[in-house]
Amino acid sequence: MLNFQYKGISQGKYVEGEIEAINNSEAAFKLKEQKVIITKLIEAKKKKVEKAKKKSAGFSFSKGVKARDILIFSKQFSTMLKSGLPVLNALNLLIEQTTNPNMKTIIEKIKKDLEAGNALSKCFENHPKTFDTVTVNLIKAGEASGKLDIFLERIVMSLEKREKIKSQIKSALFYPAVLFTVAVSVTIFMLIKVVPIFTEMYDGMGVPIPGPTAAIMGASKFLSGAGGITSLILIIAFITLFRFALKKSYVFKKKWHAFVFTIPIFGAIIKKSLLARISLVMGNLNQAGVDILESLDIAKSVSTNTVVTEALENIKKGVFSGETLTALFAKETKIFPPTFSQLISVGEQTGSLDAMFASVAQYYEEEFDEAVKNLSSLIEPIMIVFMGITIGGLMLALYSPIFNVGAIIGN
Repeated sequence: MLNFQYKGISQGKYVEGEIEAINNSEAAFKLKEQKVIITKLIEAKKKKVEKAKKKSAGFSFSKGVKARDILIFSKQFSTMLKSGLPVLNALNLLIEQTTNPNMKTIIEKIKKDLEAGNALSKCFENHPKTFDTVTVNLIKAGEASGKLDIFLERIVMSLEKREKIKSQIKSALFYPAVLFTVAVSVTIFMLIKVVPIFTEMYDGMGVPIPGPTAAIMGASKFLSGAGGITSLILIIAFITLFRFALKKSYVFKKKWHAFVFTIPIFGAIIKKSLLARISLVMGNLNQAGVDILESLDIAKSVSTNTVVTEALENIKKGVFSGETLTALFAKETKIFPPTFSQLISVGEQTGSLDAMFASVAQYYEEEFDEAVKNLSSLIEPIMIVFMGITIGGLMLALYSPIFNVGAIIGN
């Protein structure tokens, strides 16, 4: 028995799933008996992917392969094909030039599969953890149109923009993260090592202890004793439970992903980066000739945010009802702002949806760039002030009893 994936309409509702049958005809017959109007019926690819994994003898192809390695490979492959080099020759050169052993193994496997008579897209599809569905579909379009080099350039552009977004976020958060870590580390060190010395000194002097100093001494005593270990255990337990709930509970995961978008400053940046990525993927796939339903399916896979995934799923279902993309995107106002649906409307009216998706991607990339610049200029001074107040306040509280002693002696 084989597994077949199907999509269709039943009782006016969009349905999809898998069904077991001997062949395609039997699967179609079974679905008709269930009164399902079939819109798509294909043999499930999961089995094939699993077989490809078994051939690897337990070796994980994705292990040790970084996004940068994939980007370099794609860029070199695109350049070689553009210069007129045959695919197999290009792969041979890439095997020689690649320094990452895991990436080299993947390229060798692609070459062997290609020599065995498989389509290039199928060779890439056998490595789903390394090459996503967007890459595979763009290669399919390149094969079908005879313009593989052009579509590989689009893959490179997509990967470069993805890496650019990641690097911008990392660079914007690196300096504040370092300052915050230093401030917290210095504070903990002083509470555990320095404050007890002052406590002993003040106990011997018998001077009155101000409230802030007493609070710091209490915190020091708590962290130096069993309280410090208890706090560490509680923090680890909280993080573990949070990650477990995020993985196991769909409701909790959805609420957390919705909350992420409401975080001041950061929520807007995350949303803009997602909108730019979804628009770029939709534009590339639409230009590659992938139908809108398949494009929406693939766009869902590029987002790990449950709220965005659900919104795209609702849009996909709405397409079956004959609604326009403009109206469907306009309904999902929590994710897609009015500007997004307005630009899509222009694309639908002019018949250049792929170009308009590209414009939307560029628009939100520029918005994202501006937001990251503002974030950097805003967070750095805030973190410096935070560090100054934290450490300066701690030092002031520790020395204030000494100032009181000076005042008493002066009187």
